[in-house]
Amino acid sequence: MSTPKNSRRSFIQKTLLATGGLVLAPNFISCNDDDDFTSPNIDTSGFTIINFNEGVASFDPTDSKVIIWTRYDLPNKAIVWQISTDSDFTDILRNGTITTNPNRDNTIAVELTELDSNLKLYYRFINEEDEAVSVVGETITLPQNASALKLAVCSCSNYQAGLFTVYDAMANSEADIIVHLGDYFYEYGAGGYGATAENAFLNRLHVPSGEILSLDDYRTRYRQYRQDSSLQLAHQKKPFICVWDDHEVANDAYIDGAENHDEATEGSFEVRKQNALQAYSEFLPFTRQDESNNSLIYRSFNIGNLINLYMLDTRIIGRDKQLDINSYFTASGFDITSFQTDLGNPNRTLLGTTQRDWLISQIAGSNSQWNVLGQQVLMGQMFIPIEVLTSFGTPDFNQILTELVEIKLRVINNDPTLTPEEIARVTTVIPYNLDAWDGYPVERETIYSALNGKKIVTLAGDTHNAWSNTLRSQDSTEVGIELATAGVSSPGFEAFIGTDPTAIAGFEQALVILIDGLSYFDASRRGFLMTTFTSSEVTSEWMFVSTILSNNYSLELGNTSVYS
Repeated sequence: MSTPKNSRRSFIQKTLLATGGLVLAPNFISCNDDDDFTSPNIDTSGFTIINFNEGVASFDPTDSKVIIWTRYDLPNKAIVWQISTDSDFTDILRNGTITTNPNRDNTIAVELTELDSNLKLYYRFINEEDEAVSVVGETITLPQNASALKLAVCSCSNYQAGLFTVYDAMANSEADIIVHLGDYFYEYGAGGYGATAENAFLNRLHVPSGEILSLDDYRTRYRQYRQDSSLQLAHQKKPFICVWDDHEVANDAYIDGAENHDEATEGSFEVRKQNALQAYSEFLPFTRQDESNNSLIYRSFNIGNLINLYMLDTRIIGRDKQLDINSYFTASGFDITSFQTDLGNPNRTLLGTTQRDWLISQIAGSNSQWNVLGQQVLMGQMFIPIEVLTSFGTPDFNQILTELVEIKLRVINNDPTLTPEEIARVTTVIPYNLDAWDGYPVERETIYSALNGKKIVTLAGDTHNAWSNTLRSQDSTEVGIELATAGVSSPGFEAFIGTDPTAIAGFEQALVILIDGLSYFDASRRGFLMTTFTSSEVTSEWMFVSTILSNNYSLELGNTSVYS
C-alpha cells in the first residue's frame, strides 16, 4: 500500500454516514507496509488488565481484513496493539501504537488490511506506562474458498432482563462468526422494560438510571453492557458482524422519529440519533467505506465464496413511519379499505431507495451458492386471522384460538360441511406485525421480483422469539426461507400468555397451523440460531439456554431444519 504515512496516521478522520450526514468514529487503518511500528518485545509477565475494563473484540472479518477493538479507561494514553499467529505472541505479524482519545470515549478500533486469508489470529493491547495488558482476543480471516461455515445468529440482549448465558454459549460454540442483528442494548431506564420481580435479585438495573438521551448516556450504557463477563467472552473468542436495530436509538425508530421519543420533553430526535449512532460506532465498529469513500452501515461479505451476506438497515436510515393498526379500528369495525390503501402505497419504504438499489445490484451480481440477508425484522408473510389480534389478552382468547384452529384444520382437510362464515373466520387475515416487512409489502415484492430465480435466506431478530418461515411472493412463488432467532435475554410471548408449558405449547401449535408458511415457532425460550452452510444445504439449529437467572445453565437443541 502506497498511502503516505501522514495519511495513515490521520486514519480517515472525516468519515460520514452517507444517508443522514451523521459523524461516526473512524477506524484506525493498518496496512501491510505500515512503518509506524513499536518494538514487539514487551515483557508483560507482571502486567495486569487494569483499565481494560471492557475487554477486547473483533469485527467484520474478510479474507484479508479484520477490525480489532478495545477501550482504555484513561485518556491520552499510548496503547500498543499486537496481532500474532500464536497466543504467546512469539510470531507477531504486525503491531503499532495509538493514543487514546476522549472524543471517542477512549475506544480504539484498528482495521487491519492486507492480511493473508484463512488465518487464526490472536491480538492484545498494552499500556507500558501503567503496566497494563488486555486479555488475548481470538479472531480469524476468512478462507477464500470454504466447504462449510457456521454462523451463530443472535439479537435482543437486555441487561436488566437476565444474565447473558446465551453469549457464554455462543463463545463456547463451534461458530466461526457471531452475527448480531441488533438491539445490542436497550435505551430504557432502570426498572423499566425487562426488569421484573423474578430477576430483581440479580441486581442488573440499567445505568445511567434514566432513559438515555445524551452522548454520554449512550456511552455509559455501552460500557455497562461491555463489562458483562459473558458478553466479554463472546467478543474475546469470536469475531462479530453487527447491525443496529431500534433500541440502539429508541424503540420502534424510523428515519425521523421513534415511538419512544417525545421531542417536547426529550429534544431533537436528530440530535439523539446522532448521539446514539456515534456511540454505536465507537463500541461496535464496522467496515463501512464504499468506492466513493462513503460510510454505510449496510454492507456485504463474501464468506468463502459460499455465502454472500448482506447486512441491511431496515430501521434507521430509510424507513418510513410504521402504520398503526389501532388507527384503523372505528366505531363500526375495522376499516379494511383504508388499511389496504395505505399498506399498498408504493412510495412507502423500509430500506430507502439507495439501499434498496444497492441490494438489488448486489444480488444480481452474486455467484455465491447462498444469498443471505442479515437484517432486523421478519420478512415472511405473517398473516393471522383478525379475531386472534382483536381477542388477544381478553378472557375469550383461548376459546377463540381453539375454534379457529379447529376450523383451519377442517379447511386443510377439505371438510365439505364448512360454512362460508366459518371459512371467513380463518381467511379474514391481517399482518401480525406492521413494524416488520409485512408493513411494507410493495417494497418486499420489489426485492422478490429482482431475485430472478435466485433463492434467499433471510436472518431476522427483533421479536425475541424463534421462527422459521417459507418466503413466498404474492403469486405464491417460493423465493427462499426465513430463519429468526430468539432473544438473548429479552422476554418473548411468555410475558403475555404466561409460563404454563401446556398453554405455551398450545399457542405455538396454533400459530403454526393458522399462519400459512410458518413451519416452526418457539414462544418462550432465550437462545441463538446456529446456521451451518455447505455447498448443498443450510442446516439451522435453534439453541436455547435452560435459564438466564443463573450462570449454571444447560444448552438445549430446540429444533433443526435443513434447506437445500
